[in-house]
Amino acid sequence: MLQVQFIRENKQTVLDGLAKRNFANAETIINEVLTSDETRRATQVSLDNILAESNKISKEIGGLFKSGEVQKANLLKEKTGQLKDQSKQLTEELNTVTDKLQELLYQIPNVPHPSVKAGKNEEDNENIFSEGTVPNLGDNALPHWELAKKYDIIDFELGTKIAGAGFPVYKGKGARLQRALINYFLDKNTAAGYNEVQVPHLVNETSGYGTGQLPDKEGQMYHVTGDDLYLIPTAEVPITNMFRGDLVKESELPITVTGYTPCFRREAGSYGAHVRGLNRLHQFDKVEIVRVEHPDNSYNALNGMVEHIKEILRELKLPYRILRLCGGDTGFTAALTFDFELYSTAQERWLEISSASNFETFQANRLKLRFKNKEGKSQLVHTLNGSSLALPRVLAGILENYQTEDGINIPEVLIPYCGFDKID
Repeated sequence: MLQVQFIRENKQTVLDGLAKRNFANAETIINEVLTSDETRRATQVSLDNILAESNKISKEIGGLFKSGEVQKANLLKEKTGQLKDQSKQLTEELNTVTDKLQELLYQIPNVPHPSVKAGKNEEDNENIFSEGTVPNLGDNALPHWELAKKYDIIDFELGTKIAGAGFPVYKGKGARLQRALINYFLDKNTAAGYNEVQVPHLVNETSGYGTGQLPDKEGQMYHVTGDDLYLIPTAEVPITNMFRGDLVKESELPITVTGYTPCFRREAGSYGAHVRGLNRLHQFDKVEIVRVEHPDNSYNALNGMVEHIKEILRELKLPYRILRLCGGDTGFTAALTFDFELYSTAQERWLEISSASNFETFQANRLKLRFKNKEGKSQLVHTLNGSSLALPRVLAGILENYQTEDGINIPEVLIPYCGFDKID
């Protein structure tokens, strides 16, 4: 959530940034925010003045009673009653305008970093890096959903029987390869200094608002209505909310955390051939990295996250590219996002497998997550997160790019984790 003071002091910068996102009615909403904020501040001043006057009169009343001037004291008591009624009304007005201001702020996405280009959708994203060799599989190459059936390692129909489309069942070597990837990703992250945690897979509404999934993506989250809890769309939500409301020491920064969780997404409105197999699921596994950073270091940290993900993909020997997302494709909460995509040779298309994002103070403002700077003043931290990595499409890429006529080879780095070197 943007800070009102930032909007007030940088109105044109905010409008220019929102224009990169093609955010509708930006000027109208920003003007409403500023008007509501002026009303809120003026109401607060009036309320403070009345409360100060009431306190002053109360002290005078005590002195008058002590000196025996009862009549004067009673007249002043009548006035305090009037002031009490005024303060009650002003308090109600203040609560109303504060709630309205909060609802307006929840509608406004983050301001993109200056390096983010204007654009409408994924077609306008910038390809800034690519690496790896696309294997020549020949004419008989199969997409991963056919390989999964051929070698009986993923059963999509069985998942549909149990839960519905988008909930696959991993079997045999497919399940072991899935577990191997999780352990490999976690080992890479902890070796890089990330502290591993296991977190709840459901969160309360406050947590959803804290990291920005609510109210923006409410329709994409599974809601357990009986307990008013939400199944997590990513480990970013519970991990980042571990620090909600904290005032951390500057010396504790950066805070670096990694965790594995299943992720649940309704993916409403997703249809077509591009979502076949593992390409888009309602439940999938992901290993996440989260950083709480000093504002001065957050973009260096983001670059470090990008290099860390690069190293994993190099070890897996998968062809990939990195995109800097344009304004129209950047997520609601992010200031800058780099997407990693691997090339699916059998499908002849790029599949997104990771995003690394800097949210600057956007989440921290919602979370009230701060640190004390050298001057002793509280300051919002910057938060970052990245997939390291999302498993379904990585698994799809391995199955497709490592297929041979007599089976599917296992990337060398994963063999110690799998205990086998081929699926056949």
